[in-house]
Amino acid sequence: MSDHPTIALTRELIARPSVTPEDAGCQQLIGERLSALGFNLESMVFEDTTNLWARRDSQAGGLFCFAGHTDVVPAGDLSKWQTPPFTPTDIDGVLYGRGAADMKGSLAAMVVATERFIAQYPEHAGSISFLITSDEEGPFINGTTRVIDTLEARNEKITWCIVGEPSSTKYCGDIIKNGRRGSLTGDLVVEGIQGHVAYPHLARNPVHQAALALHELAQTQWDQGNDYFPPTSFQISNIHAGTGAGNVIPGVLNVQFNLRFSTETTDQALIERITQLLDSHELEYKIDWTFNGQPFLTDSGSLVEAVQSAVTRVVGNAPVLSTAGGTSDGRFIAPTGAQVIELGPVNASIHKVNEHVSHDDLIVLTDMYEQTLIELLVTRA
Repeated sequence: MSDHPTIALTRELIARPSVTPEDAGCQQLIGERLSALGFNLESMVFEDTTNLWARRDSQAGGLFCFAGHTDVVPAGDLSKWQTPPFTPTDIDGVLYGRGAADMKGSLAAMVVATERFIAQYPEHAGSISFLITSDEEGPFINGTTRVIDTLEARNEKITWCIVGEPSSTKYCGDIIKNGRRGSLTGDLVVEGIQGHVAYPHLARNPVHQAALALHELAQTQWDQGNDYFPPTSFQISNIHAGTGAGNVIPGVLNVQFNLRFSTETTDQALIERITQLLDSHELEYKIDWTFNGQPFLTDSGSLVEAVQSAVTRVVGNAPVLSTAGGTSDGRFIAPTGAQVIELGPVNASIHKVNEHVSHDDLIVLTDMYEQTLIELLVTRA
């Protein structure tokens, strides 16, 4: 069993059952390590969510931020786990436990990388900060977005930010996310008139009425995408109508859909197009929209260059830039003007039973984070 400090800290974090929105003492543990390095700690509690903003100022220069979350998704059926989810267990060079890959391993690597960096370069240029939430896996309304609102109100600007989401696919560092698509959810209710299936002239079937509109929505090409993003996608995720009886025409149809959109469009443009399409089918409907975040992109700049250089130096191969996947808290940080990328371990086991991360990934990730700090705050300063 490896005694590498990143692996040891990851074990300590996994042992704390921090299911959203609980932090379970993870931020206190991290805060103690950062305080010993001269970080000023600021706990920001909003409703049921605990957040940590930690900052260490050095010489003049930009503000680098490590961002991540201590909360994890529920473990689910415990009988399906080969080891208890909140008992960190090492088997053949792999560490098992809920949050191992998403993303307590990344947090541990960030802390240890910062400790090593400051020990070597105590008078580095610029400042280093940590933005840690316990609300990323939940409704994400009292976490990073509220911290960013607080920082913006006092004009405290992040220059560069690495989010520790598990970005890698085959080996740690093969892919870094330099952007994410936007996300927009629609909850559509189409009104009809309930009746007996034998007397359709006395009813109005909302399923029949909406079918052509839904088909048109599913077939619509919203945009062409661009060099960094695929075309905007539309997917129906839930659909329901009827009472359960086979002889009743339903009176209401409920449809939930989601669009993952590129920088070629906006949430408002999509809402306008969908509303016009629904209106053209003369439906009696109402629709509620949930906006989950704008797309963001860091297509160039000192952060991308520094991370590419750091990853190449550590693993010998240049990483691929990608915007694939779901949303992350980077969507709240990028609109402030910060350069944002995501770099973390292999994501194959995240949100699954027997979640795990390899010891090698944690060691390599620590080296990548440390080398990025050197690139930005020493070499390029």
